[in-house]
Amino acid sequence: MDLLQPIIKPYAWGSRDALARLQGRDTPSAGPEAELWMGAHPSGPAGLTRDGRATTLLDAVAGDPDGELGGACARTFGGRLPFLLKVLAAEQPLSIQVHPGRDQARSAFAAQQAHGGHGPYADDWPKPELLYALSRFEVLAGFRDREEAAHLLENLGVDGLRPVIGLLRAGTGEQALSEALRALLERAPDDRAPLASAVVASSRRLARSAHPHAAAYAAVERMSGHHPEDLGLVASLLLDHRVLEPGTALFMPAGGLHAYVHGVGLELLANSDNVLRAGLTTKEVNVPELLRITDPTVRVPVVVPRSVPGPGPTWLYDCPVAEFALYRTELDGSSGPLVPASGPRIAFCADGSTRLSTRTGYSEPLRLGPGASCFLPASDEEVLVEGEGTLFVATVGLLPDEHSAIAQNSFASLQ
Repeated sequence: MDLLQPIIKPYAWGSRDALARLQGRDTPSAGPEAELWMGAHPSGPAGLTRDGRATTLLDAVAGDPDGELGGACARTFGGRLPFLLKVLAAEQPLSIQVHPGRDQARSAFAAQQAHGGHGPYADDWPKPELLYALSRFEVLAGFRDREEAAHLLENLGVDGLRPVIGLLRAGTGEQALSEALRALLERAPDDRAPLASAVVASSRRLARSAHPHAAAYAAVERMSGHHPEDLGLVASLLLDHRVLEPGTALFMPAGGLHAYVHGVGLELLANSDNVLRAGLTTKEVNVPELLRITDPTVRVPVVVPRSVPGPGPTWLYDCPVAEFALYRTELDGSSGPLVPASGPRIAFCADGSTRLSTRTGYSEPLRLGPGASCFLPASDEEVLVEGEGTLFVATVGLLPDEHSAIAQNSFASLQ
């Protein structure tokens, strides 16, 4: 077992108090703190200390893939830890974005490398995601129903939206949503700011009305405070607006268009940093590639956890991917074997205090307080946990004795 030193990403949309408060540091922090990375991605590998020497989880895994990941995991994922665990602290909206699937990432990254290596792809991996709300979390996740989207735009009473509404009304199925998105994002540069301003003005009025989608219009108004002339404000009304209560989890498949608006959440994803953006950001946007990758048929389901045996009440959040699965255990002074019992794992203490130890005594016991995390290699198979609070464990989604048939089918499809 290794206590991790996570990497904090200081993106502009981050909070100055959420991560600091979680970790028991002074608030406000010196600058925005957006993401806490616990994993082995080259863009931000977590640190650890072994045998008195500082290293990273990335280097530890590379030095002994079979020992750290287990043979099956190492072979399946090419010696790479397949998942990345983060805490997101969104004080401001994140960009409207999409992540590629496996084949898309491989082909696009290879083409990028063949042409000098510069481009939007950080790696050749897919990036499906699971988001677990630690606070109330406002999201835009997947496309709305086509007719509902047309109604929201029509209700604004903005003449410049008539062509987009026409595409939604005349089209059939999800393809009409893609065409409407394209029409918005490819708008002539001189038209963008006036259209966005008109939509914000109408949204401000509707946000204070009894309209059934007043919350979606209110989100446009709030986001405009950070990106006042961005067409992403208009595009956001094509997306499904939701507010997740704490404890709710969403699965975001690759190809699903989304934006996270505000809140603190735990995010578990395939070990990738591939993001294609279209708006609501100061970072580089790539509209053509985003439109190519976006799949309008993607639905973003709430993940209903299932109860599994554990050292306290324990739930498994299953997703139809091979790269990851998430466990949550509520400890009330109880103790017992850590779940899952094998494979590479990252344990994260959301609140309270937990103690982890091995039956063999091969690893030194670790105590995790709020915001602390540790890596458990596949070689640590008999781990005991005790304490009080909420403990999350991220692991690979392919272990036969631990995960659902969905994960098994995903694993088989990789062979």
